[in-house]
Amino acid sequence: MSAFFDEIGDAQRAFIAAQPVFFVATAAAGARINLSPKGMDAFRVLGPKRVAYLDVGGSGNETQAHLTADGGITIMFCAFDNPALILRLYGHGTYVLAGTPGYDALAGHFPRLPGARQIFDIAVDSLQESCGWGVPHMNFDRERKTLAKFHAQQDPAERLAVIATRNRSIDGLPVTVQTVMPGWDD
Repeated sequence: MSAFFDEIGDAQRAFIAAQPVFFVATAAAGARINLSPKGMDAFRVLGPKRVAYLDVGGSGNETQAHLTADGGITIMFCAFDNPALILRLYGHGTYVLAGTPGYDALAGHFPRLPGARQIFDIAVDSLQESCGWGVPHMNFDRERKTLAKFHAQQDPAERLAVIATRNRSIDGLPVTVQTVMPGWDD
Protein backbone atom coordinates (compact mmCIF):
# COMPACT_ATOMS: atom_id res chain seq x y z
CA MET A 1 0.00 0.00 0.00
CA SER A 2 1.35 3.44 -0.84
CA ALA A 3 0.56 6.91 0.41
CA PHE A 4 1.15 10.29 -1.23
CA PHE A 5 2.10 13.55 0.50
CA ASP A 6 2.37 17.16 -0.64
CA GLU A 7 5.44 18.03 1.41
CA ILE A 8 8.28 16.55 3.43
CA GLY A 9 7.34 16.07 7.09
CA ASP A 10 9.54 15.55 10.13
CA ALA A 11 9.45 11.74 9.92
CA GLN A 12 10.37 11.78 6.22
CA ARG A 13 13.15 14.29 6.86
CA ALA A 14 14.60 12.00 9.54
CA PHE A 15 14.30 8.97 7.26
CA ILE A 16 16.13 10.80 4.45
CA ALA A 17 18.92 11.90 6.82
CA ALA A 18 19.46 8.30 7.95
CA GLN A 19 19.96 6.84 4.46
CA PRO A 20 23.54 6.44 3.21
CA VAL A 21 22.47 6.10 -0.44
CA PHE A 22 19.83 7.60 -2.70
CA PHE A 23 18.91 7.13 -6.34
CA VAL A 24 18.30 9.82 -8.97
CA ALA A 25 16.19 9.23 -12.11
CA THR A 26 15.73 11.62 -15.02
CA ALA A 27 14.69 11.37 -18.66
CA ALA A 28 14.33 13.50 -21.77
CA ALA A 29 12.50 12.89 -25.04
CA GLY A 30 14.54 10.69 -27.38
CA ALA A 31 17.19 9.97 -24.74
CA ARG A 32 17.93 7.06 -22.46
CA ILE A 33 16.46 7.10 -18.97
CA ASN A 34 19.20 7.86 -16.49
CA LEU A 35 19.23 6.21 -13.06
CA SER A 36 22.18 6.86 -10.75
CA PRO A 37 23.05 5.84 -7.19
CA LYS A 38 24.50 8.60 -5.00
CA GLY A 39 26.15 8.75 -1.59
CA MET A 40 28.92 10.81 0.02
CA ASP A 41 26.58 12.67 2.43
CA ALA A 42 25.52 14.85 -0.50
CA PHE A 43 21.73 15.22 0.00
CA ARG A 44 19.92 17.89 2.01
CA VAL A 45 16.31 18.74 2.77
CA LEU A 46 16.13 22.55 2.52
CA GLY A 47 12.43 22.90 3.27
CA PRO A 48 9.11 21.04 3.13
CA LYS A 49 9.04 21.32 -0.66
CA ARG A 50 12.72 21.82 -1.51
CA VAL A 51 15.74 19.52 -1.55
CA ALA A 52 19.20 19.68 -3.08
CA TYR A 53 22.18 17.48 -3.69
CA LEU A 54 25.82 18.19 -4.31
CA ASP A 55 27.00 16.59 -7.54
CA VAL A 56 30.57 15.36 -7.84
CA GLY A 57 32.03 14.80 -11.30
CA GLY A 58 31.92 11.20 -12.43
CA SER A 59 31.41 9.34 -15.66
CA GLY A 60 28.81 11.66 -17.21
CA ASN A 61 26.40 14.51 -16.67
CA GLU A 62 23.09 13.07 -17.81
CA THR A 63 21.09 14.56 -14.95
CA GLN A 64 22.00 18.12 -15.95
CA ALA A 65 21.25 17.42 -19.63
CA HIS A 66 17.86 15.91 -18.79
CA LEU A 67 16.88 18.68 -16.40
CA THR A 68 17.73 21.25 -19.06
CA ALA A 69 15.59 19.40 -21.61
CA ASP A 70 12.67 18.35 -19.39
CA GLY A 71 13.11 19.40 -15.76
CA GLY A 72 11.52 16.32 -14.23
CA ILE A 73 13.37 14.32 -11.59
CA THR A 74 12.62 11.51 -9.15
CA ILE A 75 14.72 10.85 -6.06
CA MET A 76 14.33 7.49 -4.29
CA PHE A 77 15.45 6.43 -0.83
CA CYS A 78 14.97 2.90 0.48
CA ALA A 79 15.67 1.39 3.86
CA PHE A 80 18.00 -1.59 3.90
CA ASP A 81 17.20 -2.16 7.60
CA ASN A 82 14.03 -1.88 9.70
CA PRO A 83 11.49 -0.53 9.36
CA ALA A 84 11.15 -1.26 5.65
CA LEU A 85 10.25 1.80 3.60
CA ILE A 86 10.67 3.28 0.13
CA LEU A 87 10.33 7.05 -0.24
CA ARG A 88 10.17 8.75 -3.64
CA LEU A 89 10.36 12.50 -4.16
CA TYR A 90 8.86 13.72 -7.45
CA GLY A 91 9.80 17.18 -8.61
CA HIS A 92 11.46 19.55 -11.01
CA GLY A 93 15.07 20.54 -10.77
CA THR A 94 17.61 23.06 -11.88
CA TYR A 95 21.38 23.11 -11.50
CA VAL A 96 23.78 25.69 -10.11
CA LEU A 97 27.35 25.32 -11.36
CA ALA A 98 30.39 25.98 -9.21
CA GLY A 99 31.43 29.59 -9.68
CA THR A 100 27.97 30.86 -10.67
CA PRO A 101 25.60 33.04 -8.61
CA GLY A 102 23.91 31.08 -5.84
CA TYR A 103 26.43 28.25 -5.72
CA ASP A 104 28.28 29.35 -2.60
CA ALA A 105 25.06 29.83 -0.62
CA LEU A 106 23.84 26.32 -1.53
CA ALA A 107 27.31 24.79 -1.07
CA GLY A 108 27.26 25.88 2.58
CA HIS A 109 24.76 23.06 3.27
CA PHE A 110 27.20 20.33 2.19
CA PRO A 111 30.59 18.90 3.06
CA ARG A 112 33.43 20.22 0.93
CA LEU A 113 33.95 17.34 -1.47
CA PRO A 114 36.79 17.27 -4.02
CA GLY A 115 35.38 17.23 -7.55
CA ALA A 116 32.18 19.13 -6.71
CA ARG A 117 30.83 20.58 -9.95
CA GLN A 118 27.22 21.60 -9.37
CA ILE A 119 24.29 21.44 -7.03
CA PHE A 120 20.90 20.21 -8.14
CA ASP A 121 18.14 22.30 -6.57
CA ILE A 122 14.80 20.47 -6.64
CA ALA A 123 11.28 21.76 -6.08
CA VAL A 124 9.31 18.81 -4.66
CA ASP A 125 5.85 18.39 -6.22
CA SER A 126 4.84 15.29 -4.25
CA LEU A 127 6.17 12.35 -2.24
CA GLN A 128 5.22 8.71 -2.17
CA GLU A 129 5.86 6.19 0.59
CA SER A 130 5.55 2.47 -0.07
CA CYS A 131 6.24 -0.64 1.99
CA GLY A 132 9.72 -1.65 0.83
CA TRP A 133 9.14 -5.23 1.94
CA GLY A 134 10.92 -6.55 -1.16
CA VAL A 135 14.13 -4.61 -0.43
CA PRO A 136 16.77 -6.86 1.14
CA HIS A 137 18.40 -6.28 4.51
CA MET A 138 21.95 -5.03 4.04
CA ASN A 139 24.50 -3.45 6.35
CA PHE A 140 26.24 -0.19 5.57
CA ASP A 141 29.98 -0.71 5.92
CA ARG A 142 31.57 2.59 4.83
CA GLU A 143 31.68 5.22 2.12
CA ARG A 144 34.04 4.60 -0.77
CA LYS A 145 36.86 7.16 -0.79
CA THR A 146 38.01 6.45 -4.37
CA LEU A 147 36.17 9.29 -6.14
CA ALA A 148 37.21 11.90 -3.57
CA LYS A 149 40.85 10.71 -3.75
CA PHE A 150 40.74 10.78 -7.56
CA HIS A 151 39.56 14.39 -7.63
CA ALA A 152 41.84 15.53 -4.78
CA GLN A 153 44.97 14.44 -6.63
CA GLN A 154 44.10 16.21 -9.88
CA ASP A 155 45.52 19.53 -10.97
CA PRO A 156 42.54 21.95 -11.18
CA ALA A 157 43.62 23.42 -14.55
CA GLU A 158 44.03 19.95 -16.06
CA ARG A 159 40.67 18.86 -14.65
CA LEU A 160 38.92 21.91 -16.12
CA ALA A 161 40.53 21.22 -19.51
CA VAL A 162 39.04 17.70 -19.47
CA ILE A 163 35.66 19.00 -18.28
CA ALA A 164 35.59 21.53 -21.15
CA THR A 165 35.47 18.65 -23.65
CA ARG A 166 32.44 17.04 -21.96
CA ASN A 167 29.74 19.36 -23.27
CA ARG A 168 27.31 16.67 -24.49
CA SER A 169 25.40 13.87 -22.79
CA ILE A 170 25.73 10.29 -24.01
CA ASP A 171 22.68 10.94 -26.21
CA GLY A 172 24.09 14.22 -27.57
CA LEU A 173 22.10 16.63 -25.40
CA PRO A 174 23.93 19.84 -24.47
CA VAL A 175 25.64 20.09 -21.09
CA THR A 176 26.89 23.33 -19.54
CA VAL A 177 30.34 22.65 -18.14
CA GLN A 178 31.85 24.31 -15.12
CA THR A 179 34.69 26.72 -15.76
CA VAL A 180 36.00 27.04 -12.19
CA MET A 181 36.63 24.67 -9.34
CA PRO A 182 35.04 25.54 -5.98
CA GLY A 183 37.33 27.93 -4.10
CA TRP A 184 37.77 25.83 -0.98
CA ASP A 185 41.01 26.08 0.94
CA ASP A 186 40.61 22.88 2.97
